[in-house]
Amino acid sequence: MNIVLLSGGSGKRLWPLSNDVRSKQFIKIFRGEDGELESMVQRVYRQIKKVDPSANITIATSKSQVSSIHNQLGNKVSVCVEPTRRDTFPAIALAASYLKDELKVPEDEAVIVCPVDPCVEDSYFECFAELEKMVKTGDYNLNLMGVEPTYPSEKYGYIQPTSKDHVSRVSAFREKPDVETAQQYIDEGALWNCGVFAFSLKYIVNRAHELIDFVDYKDLFNKYDTCNKISFDYAVGEHETSIGVVRYSGEWKDIGSWNTFAEEMHEAFIGKGEIDDTCENSNVINELDIPIIAMGLKDMVVAASNDGILVAEKGRSSHIKPYVERVTEEIRFAEKSWGSFTVMDVQPASMVIRVVLQPGNQLKYHSHERRNEVWTILSGEGTVILDGEKFDVKAGDVVQMKIGQKHTIIAKTKLVINEVQLGKDINVDDKIKYDFPE
Repeated sequence: MNIVLLSGGSGKRLWPLSNDVRSKQFIKIFRGEDGELESMVQRVYRQIKKVDPSANITIATSKSQVSSIHNQLGNKVSVCVEPTRRDTFPAIALAASYLKDELKVPEDEAVIVCPVDPCVEDSYFECFAELEKMVKTGDYNLNLMGVEPTYPSEKYGYIQPTSKDHVSRVSAFREKPDVETAQQYIDEGALWNCGVFAFSLKYIVNRAHELIDFVDYKDLFNKYDTCNKISFDYAVGEHETSIGVVRYSGEWKDIGSWNTFAEEMHEAFIGKGEIDDTCENSNVINELDIPIIAMGLKDMVVAASNDGILVAEKGRSSHIKPYVERVTEEIRFAEKSWGSFTVMDVQPASMVIRVVLQPGNQLKYHSHERRNEVWTILSGEGTVILDGEKFDVKAGDVVQMKIGQKHTIIAKTKLVINEVQLGKDINVDDKIKYDFPE
């Protein structure tokens, strides 16, 4: 089974835990089977592998999310990188070309596309086997999964099947309606459109060639920024006459705001601090290394990270986006393929960053033209390379890098480093990368 997970979106609605690099699917607030916190992408990946250990999973995402994906899922996971954001149809077309030309997937195999962030039971992914069977039988060109609605929602589009059978032909798509119209759709047997598509690889590659002028994956990648921004529903779904749908009757939630996010938290408080027994229907998520004490909260969400602090009534939290857009602070936390960094302090001519480097990982070999740096090793052991010279470091050691000096560090164990940047023009673009020394 070939599964493409669409991992897009920016970090506005779940600020301050999400930002332009760390979208909602990377926030760790769910308890996994081992009791440890896990993110949406970790949970979905785990659920798919639990249902089908042999499933081939490719994540279609933007360049800014690749480091977080590798950080949370490992470096071996298949990733198809979009050069720019161009909506779901170009993303799916690029991923399909990647499967065909780079991964050499046969064109008669089934491909299932779904969002990376649904909150679902394992039975949701068990339904993928039925989609794969529908593709193999060839009864329909395009196959969908529809969720049996539990209430008349204005947030979702609807799929209108021709019958109430488990598998049915689709007669129409319905746009997001008002509540009264949604109830009418439900009475007629309509299903929520959860954004899951299945088709043969040949079908989607051919559709891509019909709508986009390209030769192969590399050609499409190079001209990706010229593709029209259009959703898969508009580009393909509305023009296809041979569409089938399989019903899914289990739990399904589209988590898009702090209100719905908090509903899925297994505990009222995550992080350092306490919430007292006078609080009602309230959640606190604290990523700071200082305690928060919550008392007497009613229907509230409190979220704290290095990027900021949110205190909001749950119903109001869905209106956060325009306020976050007015916040101009630089991102202060990001997960990288090698670990993570947190901005601890910013002054006019200096910056302090806490760097966590996981065992066996290393920073790029690089230099700076406009700043000096000082590393203080707080814990762990590693090897520094400074202008080609190698030497071991451990907790308590201090390393100074002058402007123009090439440097990197390799972690033997987990390394925690305080990096002090000194200069009048401290900028993320001030980095010259080099081949790693022999």
